[in-house]
Amino acid sequence: MAPQPMSHDPSADVTTGRGSRSEVTDSRAARMGHGAAQQRLWQVAGRVSTPVERLTHLLDAQLGRAGLERGPWVVVAVIAGVAAWFTLPTMVTWLAAAGVALALGLFGLLLLRRGRAPDLALALLAIGLGIAFGIALIWARSATVGAPAIEYPQVRAMQARILEREEQPARERVRLVLAARDAEGAEAIRLRVNVPLDKATPAMQRGAVIRLTARLMPPAPPLVPGGYDFARTAWFQGLAATGSAMGEIEVVEPAPPGWGGIAKVQRDLSGHVRSQLAGSAGSIAAAFASGDRGAIAEADEDAMRDAGLTHLLSISGLHVSAVIAAAYFLALKLFALWPWLALRVRLPVVAAAVGALAGVGYTLLTGAEVPTVRSCAAAVLVLVALALGREPLTFRLLAVAAGFVLLLWPESVAGPSFQMSFAAVLAIVALHNSAPVRAFLAPREEAWWMRPLRGGAMLLVTGLVIEIALMPIVLFHFHRAGFYGALANMVGIPLVTFVSMPLIALALALDLVGAGAPVWWLVGKSLDLLLGIAHFTASRPGAVKLAPHMGSLPFFLFVGGGLWLALWSGRGRMLGLVPAAIATIITLATPRPDVLVSRDGRHVGIIEDGELLTLRDSRSSYASDTLAELGALDGPPVPLDQWPGARCSAEFCVATIRRGGVPYHLLLARGHDYVTERDLAAACARAYIVVADRWLPYSCRPRWLKADRRMLSQTGGLAIRLESRDIRTVAQGQGAHGWWHGAGGVERAGREP
Repeated sequence: MAPQPMSHDPSADVTTGRGSRSEVTDSRAARMGHGAAQQRLWQVAGRVSTPVERLTHLLDAQLGRAGLERGPWVVVAVIAGVAAWFTLPTMVTWLAAAGVALALGLFGLLLLRRGRAPDLALALLAIGLGIAFGIALIWARSATVGAPAIEYPQVRAMQARILEREEQPARERVRLVLAARDAEGAEAIRLRVNVPLDKATPAMQRGAVIRLTARLMPPAPPLVPGGYDFARTAWFQGLAATGSAMGEIEVVEPAPPGWGGIAKVQRDLSGHVRSQLAGSAGSIAAAFASGDRGAIAEADEDAMRDAGLTHLLSISGLHVSAVIAAAYFLALKLFALWPWLALRVRLPVVAAAVGALAGVGYTLLTGAEVPTVRSCAAAVLVLVALALGREPLTFRLLAVAAGFVLLLWPESVAGPSFQMSFAAVLAIVALHNSAPVRAFLAPREEAWWMRPLRGGAMLLVTGLVIEIALMPIVLFHFHRAGFYGALANMVGIPLVTFVSMPLIALALALDLVGAGAPVWWLVGKSLDLLLGIAHFTASRPGAVKLAPHMGSLPFFLFVGGGLWLALWSGRGRMLGLVPAAIATIITLATPRPDVLVSRDGRHVGIIEDGELLTLRDSRSSYASDTLAELGALDGPPVPLDQWPGARCSAEFCVATIRRGGVPYHLLLARGHDYVTERDLAAACARAYIVVADRWLPYSCRPRWLKADRRMLSQTGGLAIRLESRDIRTVAQGQGAHGWWHGAGGVERAGREP
């Protein structure tokens, strides 16, 4: 039977790779359509990438022309990473910031591998890695040294070993840092206890074991927003509690031989100086010689601060530089008298080694605080540069010193000591490396009296530049700044550097043979002159500028603008004035808060007609001083029950203040006796804000805000502005960091006044 012809199966063509003419045509059309779409996509990408490439090449060209030192910017990136960790609230944001920084560095690495924009690529790579490293560094530091605080205030009998002893005779106490066992968890904890001066015996030295009873408190967070955060400081110091000793203290075990070490030498030196020179001058001389500031009277410290001279009391760059410079030049001159040595070695190298040893010894003797370590590291680097014949004052040397401090204490970035010391030195280096100043100070043929005149003018300009550089930092941390500091420093700095400190060194040397008394008299006169300048300057009208807390945004703008002005070169550095100007406008426009509430609700400050009205008279001036600083007020506080606009009973005060023509009624609790719930609810309903240091019932419903113990335990202290209905809390600046245990929001009733 003949085979029948088979009908055509299109599916067979598919399996054999063949298709109909129409299908082939459709396939070609599809490919052509796909190619056209891809071509359009590349055209769009080209249009997008062209501006990006142009911007990339423009930035690369700018970086190439700027001729910047890259090392300082890497350190700035690490500092930015540390600051980001402190500022960002949660672990997720820390990881996100580190991820973004690493992505930025990866992008720079890709540009570098493709050979595009090498200067920009290196900058992105260094900045990205620096920020990520800064976040990791401070995070690791917090995890390794941070000590959780005790859960609640308590009175505890304990046996502890003394780790540190600090004399504070001006406050009639001795401060001890102790290592003890936790009564509940049996873990070793670190405590700081104040001992009254009459109960502190010489046997209570470092290494001794004592038995005592102490009233302990968890380290305190800021009293109000913008206040001093001791909880954060204690966290990085490993302190779980602070407190005061009660009753008698028994020395169970004396200090082992050799435990005193440098601390004992420091204490003995301070005591010797004060025994040779009494009064305020002796206290300041002891601070210069040993770093012990515990005997300086509070009035003298306040005068030095308001006169812009307080940096002279903290052992930092001025003192370390003076010691190292004196040791260097003295060694250089003495070794030059020894022909055998002068002919065989380079005397600058030997003198630099002597100066470095003197600087390290002075740093250890005075407590090795952050400014001292920074100054010592920078000065040693300057000595190395001098020995090698290099330029000593450079940003690179400052960056190395800053990096050294960051590796040891990255948490110091958040403190005023690190910020002020590096800002001052940065301003000095930037000023003296600028072309106009170099030309002004260049040697020339001139009359003999012109050189010291130009030196004095340069000293005044340097003081002004330092004051401008430090003012945002001082206002941010202390909310007050001296305006005549440059003039006071023109006399104070040379007086301390060339008169007081050399005389102290000479007097100590002559004391070895019992002949130092005449020199100590001269030391006293020079320091009395310094204190006289401080008190005179601080008492002048307008000597001090007070300001409310500026907030983090203008502070970061000030810092960013200042770093750009100092570290950039060429005309582009003037762009740093833009963020500084914006920050200045924000700071000047920042109003005072109307009401300040402490973290426990016990202390309430109302700012009215330039006065601070306080709810309670505190036994300690700390609360009233803090409320006055944050309210930018300098006068004495006025008790609220003496103000005509308030009515007070034993349990409550009712105050009415007006803002924008609107009366605001405040109900403030001041007692702890029982109040009927009906009466309390009626009083709350008439009030706009209710503040209490106790838990209030839910029936208490004010018109806007109920700040009782329940809410304040979550938010911390409050700063309230009534017209804008703005509330700032301590919790808003704390996040998930280990030293903060509160969280939550603000309880509001939601009704209008």
